[in-house]
Amino acid sequence: MTTETKEHMGTDTGLSRHVHRLLTRVRAFDARRPWPWDTAVTSGWVLAALVDAAGGWRTTAPDPTLPVWLVTALSLALSVPLYWRRRHPTAALAAMACAALVSDASGAFLQSSYLQLLPVFHIALLRPPRALLWSLALILPPLVTGAVRFFPESWDQRVVPTLWAYALVALLGITVRSRKDHTAGLVDRARRLEIERDQEVRLAAAAERTRIAREMHDIIGHNLSVITGLADGGRYAAAKSPERAAQALDAIGTTSREALADLRRLLGVLRDDEQEAARDPQPTLADLDALLTGVRKAGLPVRLAAHDEPPAPPLSPGAQLTVYRVVQEALTNTLKHAGPAARATVLLTYTPREVRAEITDTGTGTAHAPRGQGQGLTGMRERAALYDGTLDCGPLPAGGWAVRLRIPLRTPREVSPS
Repeated sequence: MTTETKEHMGTDTGLSRHVHRLLTRVRAFDARRPWPWDTAVTSGWVLAALVDAAGGWRTTAPDPTLPVWLVTALSLALSVPLYWRRRHPTAALAAMACAALVSDASGAFLQSSYLQLLPVFHIALLRPPRALLWSLALILPPLVTGAVRFFPESWDQRVVPTLWAYALVALLGITVRSRKDHTAGLVDRARRLEIERDQEVRLAAAAERTRIAREMHDIIGHNLSVITGLADGGRYAAAKSPERAAQALDAIGTTSREALADLRRLLGVLRDDEQEAARDPQPTLADLDALLTGVRKAGLPVRLAAHDEPPAPPLSPGAQLTVYRVVQEALTNTLKHAGPAARATVLLTYTPREVRAEITDTGTGTAHAPRGQGQGLTGMRERAALYDGTLDCGPLPAGGWAVRLRIPLRTPREVSPS
């Protein structure tokens, strides 16, 4: 495509835009104040009808001897009602049909009778289809009267061509109406799609905020609990074994750096100025050992057991992340609430239909009372619900706390890992 062609297309596009904008303003003005346009159109046709009444009507009239005042009155009666053609088209056509009946019956056969085409167009455009039948009932009497009174030439010269003209005008009005309805439908559909798009954007933003809040809660809550446990252990070990205290400080530093790395990865996705944020793989069931190692360093003895073999094919990454986060959150609550002498067990059970994870501890006393409150339980249940799973938690009869997660192996709503 040459430069001249591009410039020409750009000019045409700019001109079309200006014309469309001008027409839109004209339509808006006409919708607010219809009387200037109606007055202008009516005045033009009144002048044309009076010009014909000045003498031109005699060239087509079967009886050219009619008085001028009658012809003038009929011309006004056939043109002035056009002012109401858009607001009251049927009434305007009825008034004009009465004048047309007198015109044809008297032999004037005024050309202004064809102005009835304008109300017929607006009836087809604005009124139900059955209104066209009433229009036909108003149009036929003048034509039949003139044809009977001045037989035979009026049938071929006036009746048949006039009926064809009315039919074409009615079809034109129906076509324009269909086009306007189609355009209005497209505009309404575009508006509804825009509303739905905005709703989807808001829902997606809310879901993303929930996901980020859940991830930050899991990351910060777990790592702070581990750091707190390490700090308490290091404080007790400082007096008796400085080497154990140094190990605790090293573990605190390692845990802190891992938490910062996870936060940077999570928040990096939100940065608009980064084309490709760092997307490290999310934890899976294979990372449970590393998780439990960190919990043990924080002072909580925890044991991992599994019944049967993992399913084949394995759980999706999102489902594995759900199991991992639930185990992480349950152990974090144990660190915070179960007391210093508690022990924990993580039991994974694989069946042909589901995967179950049960996290129990031996905490006693009132330390378990706060469990089940806040964002932790809500986040775990939300994660389980994403995979049609269930999550139950509560105190054990012999003391301690249990969290039970169940995830079906086949779920109709597979989602991508967060």
